[in-house]
Amino acid sequence: MLYIVSTPIGNLKDITLRAIETLKGVDLVAAEDTRHTRKLLDEYGITTKLTSYYDHNKETKSKQLLKYLVDGLNIALVTDAGTPGISDPGYVLVRLAREYAIEIDVLPGPTALIAALSLSGLPTDAFIFEGFLPVKPGKRKKKLAALADETRTVIFYESPHRLLKSLEDIRLELADPEVCVAREITKKFQQVKTGPSSELIAHFTAHPPKGEFVLLFNLAKAQDQDG
Repeated sequence: MLYIVSTPIGNLKDITLRAIETLKGVDLVAAEDTRHTRKLLDEYGITTKLTSYYDHNKETKSKQLLKYLVDGLNIALVTDAGTPGISDPGYVLVRLAREYAIEIDVLPGPTALIAALSLSGLPTDAFIFEGFLPVKPGKRKKKLAALADETRTVIFYESPHRLLKSLEDIRLELADPEVCVAREITKKFQQVKTGPSSELIAHFTAHPPKGEFVLLFNLAKAQDQDG
């Protein structure tokens, strides 16, 4: 069986009892970063063998892991943090396992985008998750411009070294909307800041961004005012 196992996004105490039990009981844990996952396993006395499964080896490694599954091994799929398959290559292995009728189970748990949405105070009845914004400026601006008429809450992940560039493009392409920036969720330096994108640019220029970020905004109110 293939187990999709969610792991903490920061605070190691956020792991579930079922996840610990499963990680101890499987034959192999396929991890995005084995060094990162080893810290989690060590915290709970889990000695299960680790193997790497990440974006650059997903095609060849998926086939190898599939063979193990067909041969009768139980494998747990984990990501660095949160739920496998969300902005990582986990879906490739899951899709392949389904094609070969491998039994799959899921152990739900933390997801940064949902945690950030619940913290943001933005509408939660309808939202879209767009992963990471494009790295290239032209594609990033095009992506944002395409969202100008979006009425649902929009959620992105962003890295610290691209945060200011993304906020600046949001300001330019979306008329300086109110943005919520959630940083280091569940960790010691968790921070949630909300304000016009221009205000957040000033803040993070004065306080260089560190950690992992989630960006959220909802344009519906501004669109109603324009109408």
